[in-house]
Amino acid sequence: MEAQFQLSTIHYKKDSYIVVEGKQNADRFYIIQQGKVRVSKEVVVAEEDGQILSPGDFFGVISTMSSHSHIETAQAMTDVVLVTVLRDQYGTLIQKSNQVAMKIIMQFSRQLRYLNETLAGKALKKTAEIVPAHLFEVAEYYFSQKRYNEALYGYTHYLKYCPDGEHAGAAQTCVEELKTRVTGTAAEFGQNDVNRTYRKNIMFFAEGEPGEELFIIQKGSVKITKIVGDNEVLLAVLKAGDIFGEMALLEGKPRAATAVAYEDTDVMVVNRANFQRMIQTQPQLVTKVTTLLADRVWLIYKQLANTFIANPQGRMYDSLLVQLEKNRVPLDSQNPYLFSFGLQELTNMVGLTGREARQAQAEVMENKNIQIINDKMQVTTPGEILKMAEYFRKMDRIEKSRKETQS
Repeated sequence: MEAQFQLSTIHYKKDSYIVVEGKQNADRFYIIQQGKVRVSKEVVVAEEDGQILSPGDFFGVISTMSSHSHIETAQAMTDVVLVTVLRDQYGTLIQKSNQVAMKIIMQFSRQLRYLNETLAGKALKKTAEIVPAHLFEVAEYYFSQKRYNEALYGYTHYLKYCPDGEHAGAAQTCVEELKTRVTGTAAEFGQNDVNRTYRKNIMFFAEGEPGEELFIIQKGSVKITKIVGDNEVLLAVLKAGDIFGEMALLEGKPRAATAVAYEDTDVMVVNRANFQRMIQTQPQLVTKVTTLLADRVWLIYKQLANTFIANPQGRMYDSLLVQLEKNRVPLDSQNPYLFSFGLQELTNMVGLTGREARQAQAEVMENKNIQIINDKMQVTTPGEILKMAEYFRKMDRIEKSRKETQS
């Protein structure tokens, strides 16, 4: 592999640590040539945590391609030989091995689907239950909320994919009623329309709907949501440069979430056929897709890991640290940093309410390095956030260890 790709190899002895979770400035990932490597995370949120990797497997791609800190620890279980791939060598790598690109992107897609489901409050085992028939439940939810555009979209597409379904009669009745109330609920495009514009509040797709396209936002923004019980969970608001819809295209499974234009939005569309062609002919675009996916996996893992922090104040500091890393703010900077949100928005981010929220807010604001400037939070030096986040993580580990010892 080294001669074919002109990449370096490196040897590690058994029990050596190759990468350590939390380490900054990830600039390379690894493909195992010989031996076995254990990959683990401090907070267990994904099904592959603790797995043993073998020759042909890779690790460190998420942090490297997203240019963020490592989200996993990798330790050699035997003497190992690894191929090292620097970030700027990725384009050359995929040009010479389409299979490597597809394997990496497919893994990212599976991780995103799992993490999204977990963050939305569903177990992994339930993802298989998302089928086109689920569109009727989606439509019913939106109808109950008097959001008739989304309801009509759901009923219409339920009939499209389940014309003889259990609820076909009820769906048809609702469609006829709603057609008199709303217009412009769906955008119609030709199969070969690569560049498209979706008007504000128009659906790209609904959860449960089959999909064969991914979208790259050129202008505007897109809201990604999911119906969980009697609530609509906001998973993300994506902006220009972001990608969405890749999980259905790559895995051939129904959409796991709903996408709606948050404002008038221009997108570039990639279907299954031209995606395969893109891998072979446009490595720079594949590199961009990989980078975008890596950034999303990194962020949603961090958001999910935050929910496992027991101390409310610790969760707030951790969320601030994630925002700093997301925005690539140097943690050793001596300059003040102004966040784009205030104290209440931070509290909402970590899911705190009532007395617990008020107490955590008061405790955070006791830190003299944090101020409120024009309703936005500001930290005197970013390193202060890192210090406090690490302190609460340490306290969290001590408390968990104490409880385990007592049990």
